This record gives sequence, C-alpha cells and structure tokens, in this order.
Amino acid sequence: MPLDLSRFFKACNPAKTLDMSVPEDQKYYIDFAPVRGGKIIEELKRTIARISPDDPTCQLFTGHIGCGKSTELLRLKSELEAENFHVVYFESSQDLDMADVDVSDILLAITHQVSENLEKSDVKLKPGYFTNLFTEVADFLQTPIEFGGEAELSVGIAKLTAKTQDNPKLRKQLRQYLEPRAESILKAINEEVLNKARQQFIERKGKRGLVVIVDNLDRVDNRAMPSGRTQPEYLFVDRGAQLRRLDCHVVYTIPLALLFSDEYESLKNRLGGGVAPKVLPMIPVTDRQGGEFNQGMELLRQAILARAFPDIPSAERSQAIAEVFDAPETLDRLCQVSGGHPRTLLGLLYRCLQQEDPPFNRTSLEHAVKDYRDDLILSIDDNEWELLLQVAQGQGMKGEDSYQALLRSMLIYEYRDGDGRWFGLNPALQETERFRQWQASQLDNS
Repeated sequence: MPLDLSRFFKACNPAKTLDMSVPEDQKYYIDFAPVRGGKIIEELKRTIARISPDDPTCQLFTGHIGCGKSTELLRLKSELEAENFHVVYFESSQDLDMADVDVSDILLAITHQVSENLEKSDVKLKPGYFTNLFTEVADFLQTPIEFGGEAELSVGIAKLTAKTQDNPKLRKQLRQYLEPRAESILKAINEEVLNKARQQFIERKGKRGLVVIVDNLDRVDNRAMPSGRTQPEYLFVDRGAQLRRLDCHVVYTIPLALLFSDEYESLKNRLGGGVAPKVLPMIPVTDRQGGEFNQGMELLRQAILARAFPDIPSAERSQAIAEVFDAPETLDRLCQVSGGHPRTLLGLLYRCLQQEDPPFNRTSLEHAVKDYRDDLILSIDDNEWELLLQVAQGQGMKGEDSYQALLRSMLIYEYRDGDGRWFGLNPALQETERFRQWQASQLDNS
C-alpha cells in the first residue's frame, strides 16, 4: 500500500492528542503499558468502576510533559464511558493562566466545564448560590458584567473569566473576593452542580456515576510565592484537602516534580487520600545496563509505522519501512535518540517532514537531531552538568530543586522496570562533547 502523504503529515503532528473515541485515532494508538512498568490506566479505571463506583474517589496522575498523559486520559474517558459512567474531560489550561493560579480559579474552571457539559446533556441546573455570587462580584469589581437573569451557569462563569483573563489587576481583585469564600463555593459546587448531576444521571439516565478528568494542571508554573512555597506545593499540598472534596470521581494531573519534593508524603495524604500518584514514565529504549531494550524499540517503531500505514496490520508494517526511511537503521536511530519520549519522537519526525518528503535519509534525520541537541544544551550551566553526570553514573535522583529543574527541562527521563524506578539522561545529551569527555575519564579511572 503506498504512503498517503497528506494523512501521514497530519498524523505526525507532535501537538496532536489521540482521542480513543475517534476511529481514525484508534488506528494510531500503541499500548506502551507492557514496557512502562504497569497498567496505569487500568488501575485508574478499576479504582472507579470496580473498587469504589458509588463513593467519590480522587486520583492523581503525572509524568513528563509530552509523555502521552492526555492520550491515556482520553483512553480512560472512552473506557469509563463504555462502563456506563458520564465523563467530563477538559484541559484546565483553556481556562487558567498557568503562571498565576489559585484554588478558587481551579474550582471555577471545574464548575464552568462540568456545568457546560451537563447543560449540553440536558441536565437542568438551578445555581442559586452562583447567581447571587455573580451579582456580588460585579458590584465588588465595579465592572459591568451582563450575566442575565436566566443565564446558564457555564455562560456566567465564562463571562466572568473573559472579563478578568487579560486584566491581572482585575483578576487579583476577583481572587481576593473569592478566596475567603472557597469553602462556600466548594459546597455550592457539590450541592448545586455535582449532586444534581449525579441524581439525574443515575436516576434518569441509568449512569453509574460522574467522573471529572482535569488535564494539564501539571503545567502550573513552578514559581516561588511570597510565602516561600512553590505554586504547586501551595495548590496541591496546602490546599489539597479542598481539591479532594468534590463530590464525584476526580482525576487530577499534577507536576512530576512534586514526587521529588519534601512535601511528597503530605501531597499523598492530603490530595491523594493516602494513595500515591500514578506515574506515566518514558518508553525505555535501553535497559539499566545501557543495552538496547528490544521490546521498547519495537513499540516505538510501531508508533511511527502506524502513522504511516494505519490500515496495514502491525505484523506487516515492517515490510513497508522503505516507503518512509532509506533504511531500517534510520528508523532505529530516530527511536533511540528520542529516549522513548513520544512528543520528541514525533517532533524529530515532523522536522524531517519539514525538510523533505519520505523516504527520509539519514542526513536529514541527523540534521534534525543536531538542532534538537543544540537547543537542549543551550541552557545547561556547569552546575547542572555536574548533576546530570551524577545521574548518569548512579541512575538515581535526589529531591533537591536543582534535580527537579532537570526533570522539568526534560534533560533527565524516568523509566520503570521489574526492579522499580530508574533515571537516564536524555540520549541526545550523551552525544555531546562534554558527556564523551566524562565517559573517557570514567574509563581511564576504572
């Protein structure tokens, strides 16, 4: 079967999130669970559908930016809907300024997205508290906001958000008004929105329950606040107990760096209810000893070939490699240098597409790799190099802020295997002169 270039271009967009409710996207999906150390989405689903279908649960999900969390969460949505749950999935970055977030902002964003979804599902809400709150807010801000007497709740929140989104001063004033009322807002969300929805879905539509999946909260900025706490520590630890009290099943994405914070146990207890966050690690391309990990490499090959030939059975796709790459070794080079990071894998492939039509030759790929590597090392200072080399030597990581910065910059990747967690340098860094000099010195000293 010849390569459909237009279809291939669209499928290789690294910004594209696969939605398992879309038949075309299902063809591109590769299940990496066998090499990621556990069936994470199955565990999230089982907690809701099997262990506690009738009582609200709050689960935490994390991983590197671009490692495939959104794709997996949309898979969770699809599978829970197949189990007869009503699921509201949304990207919180649509409603929030990730550099400046407070708990009241998150609660309003959840209320907005859930109420909009429910209204589209013909669930009638009577938000008495919020109607009064909007009137009071308009008076407090001394800014005309036309909510309308019979306006839907989602419309009211959208208008309020739009008014303050591009005005930091107004947003600060709104927050000063809402924060002391966070408990009342939380109570109103439960009573006027979530409980109403649960009643109507269970009683009228025969659903098993309501699930809210809040994606992209892992992107909140790591800035220090006046209190000395980082924004993630403040939101998910100090205020975690409030975020946990929504009267429905909730899945939150949280920043990966929190797992290495001194506040990890507090996070687990306050927001996670004593249960550790689920981590989506990279797909390993090597084992702990540095040898090629064949199972991970084969799944990454399939991730590329499925986008090129979605209608060909997976067992037959390798026969068509010559349509996409000049040699199988070029495909392997792409998979290896990605480190098993899905967005990097697609990003490098997309860079090749920008240079030429397939089949891609090794020169084009190496040009893309060089650009990627040069961009990575641009911001690494001497102290960070020392930390990186310590990770390379010991495959472990400490919890200090400096290590967390390396994680956020995707200079270090986390993997899981039968022996547990281990860390490796981004493979592109292993091809730098600095790393090679260090490797040579290690051999000289051994």
